[in-house]
Amino acid sequence: MGKRRYRTQISNSKDTSSLLFLSILCLYHTSVQCQESRKVTPPFPSTPTHSKNGLERILVSIFLGVLTGLTGAVVFAFVVRFLVRYLKRTPILKGPVIFSPKITPKSLQSALENENQLLGSSSNGKYYRTVLDNGLTIAVKRFEPFEIGSPERQSKSVKRRIQQELEVLASLRHRNLMSLRAYVREPDRFSLVYDCVPTGSLEDAMNRVRENELQLGWEVRLRIAVGVIKGLRYLHYDCSPQILHYNLKPRNVILDAEFEPRLADFGLAKLTPNLDRATSGYSAPECFQNCRYTDKSDVFSFGMILGVLLTGRDPTDPFFGETASGGSLGPWLRHLQQAGEAREALDKSILGEEVEEDEMLMAVRIAVVCLSDMPADRPSSDELVPMLSQLHSF
Repeated sequence: MGKRRYRTQISNSKDTSSLLFLSILCLYHTSVQCQESRKVTPPFPSTPTHSKNGLERILVSIFLGVLTGLTGAVVFAFVVRFLVRYLKRTPILKGPVIFSPKITPKSLQSALENENQLLGSSSNGKYYRTVLDNGLTIAVKRFEPFEIGSPERQSKSVKRRIQQELEVLASLRHRNLMSLRAYVREPDRFSLVYDCVPTGSLEDAMNRVRENELQLGWEVRLRIAVGVIKGLRYLHYDCSPQILHYNLKPRNVILDAEFEPRLADFGLAKLTPNLDRATSGYSAPECFQNCRYTDKSDVFSFGMILGVLLTGRDPTDPFFGETASGGSLGPWLRHLQQAGEAREALDKSILGEEVEEDEMLMAVRIAVVCLSDMPADRPSSDELVPMLSQLHSF
């Protein structure tokens, strides 16, 4: 009885142990399945081809973004530039544009409508003398009508460019330049207003000298030459951008009561393309050989003016055609200097003391080098100022 109970207990104990082991095994298996079920399986398997396509999409997106940004920046910059140019565009002004407090638009317009005294003419216009209501005497240069074509747009562009050039010229101030006091825009041309100088031009003075109506000593002639080259130096070196005269000759050198010269008509070549540079007798060879004009071309014209002051002769004088030196003032002076006979070229009315004669002979050498055929052989206006000033005390 007792043994049966003991066996029963042992059997129960084994069953309990087996059941416990099976329970632990089931729990372990269930735990493993739960952990595996928590792992997220990607919906699509990751392959090398898929990764490559994704990288290409990213690169294409970056490229298109950069290209779009650059295109937008260029378009924006173009629009801004166009607006700035449009806002800065010089408006076309109508009627008189005044730069002097002594002149009023009404008085100037009234004076231009009246009969004016003709002072002279050139290939590109005429000079008139007129008096304003306040008694101020002015000189007016009226250009010939411009040939600007028929399209209205072209007409406006030409007028705007001319107006800009005139505003630059009006800003220049030098004792040896004629100051632009005003200009008047007319339908087909411009009129320029200057101070009226009653003494006239160097051409007028030299004509009176040849007719024995006026005496000009060497000191006065040298002062005129120094003033002319100082005016040129200002245009060539003190103006930015550089301004060339283009039409330097005695007619465009105005003399005041003290015979101090003032350059007129400087910088007008862009406004008047029909200037008579090639036929004036004062133009450099390169002007009509290859239509090239530089500051050395202005220096050549100055050399001609200096030669006129020294000899008293006009470059178009038939006398030069009778000589064996080339039929022009420059070759004639060069021939006499090389022959040691430069004194024969001097105006007999200015020969005087020995010191002055030495100065004039030195001035002949300066004129000859200014009249060199090659522009590179001519001195600059900046070099000529001390060269001439040292001849005499100014």
